[in-house]
Amino acid sequence: MRPTTVLRELLAKPEILTLPGTYDCIGARLIQSEGFPALYMTGAGTAAARTGRPDVGLITMTEMVDNARRMAGAVRIPLVVDADTGYGNVLNVVRTVEEFERAGVAAIQLEDQVFPKRCGHYEGKQVVPAAEMVQKIKAAVDTRRDADLVIIARTDALAVNGFEDALERGHAYAEAGADVLFIEAPRNLQQIEAVGKTFAKPLLFNMATSGKTPVLSAQQMQDYGFKIALYAGTPMYLYARLMQQFLRGLSRGASLDAYKNELMPFAELWKILGSEEIARLEATYGNAPPGA
Repeated sequence: MRPTTVLRELLAKPEILTLPGTYDCIGARLIQSEGFPALYMTGAGTAAARTGRPDVGLITMTEMVDNARRMAGAVRIPLVVDADTGYGNVLNVVRTVEEFERAGVAAIQLEDQVFPKRCGHYEGKQVVPAAEMVQKIKAAVDTRRDADLVIIARTDALAVNGFEDALERGHAYAEAGADVLFIEAPRNLQQIEAVGKTFAKPLLFNMATSGKTPVLSAQQMQDYGFKIALYAGTPMYLYARLMQQFLRGLSRGASLDAYKNELMPFAELWKILGSEEIARLEATYGNAPPGA
């Protein structure tokens, strides 16, 4: 079954879909190994990993597609990707959808910020007119070759124009053909509840750590009417803190013994990365010299 179809079936189930985020193939394999049915390629994380810079629109579409292709090829579960603004106007969106679809992704998330964009929880964002984003969504829907490819429409209008405009844009984006709606950064439980009650389309809740949105459990998100519980950046922030703590200890002369209970054993990681599959292939086909 195609990853796009698998994702559609997951969205049709009654329970909420928990979607961890990562930016590389190790993270993708770890997510798969823990039994999650799908994963998310974070744009902010990919930008940070590829450029060493914040999420301020510096990474290009080709860099993002390259990362998505590698991640989609590393796992068997559907990959949802952050495609930012589509990297330009409607024509850019058309190419963006074509390239990501060829990369093997199951869903593409597009947002209504101006290009270049900023992280959804940064100050100083700007959004394009709703009518412009509607045309981008229509173009994305018309461009996809696989009808099951999921188009996620995100609006950042709440922080710029207010809550009512965000709701109005959600309705417009749904009418334009978006399969999932993503109202970024609701400020309180009243707004969260209103979003959940307003839309019939599946809704994505972005559980951003240290962001502007109240912290909820996945069950609470489901109770409020959301279909996807997204943890886009949490693994990256956890990794960064653990790496920092290790480096600080190392710089002060700490022994590796201090971290032995924190380190994943070599064999366990290699198993997650497919060592057993490689061994089976070698046993089946071997590396025999010609004529042997």
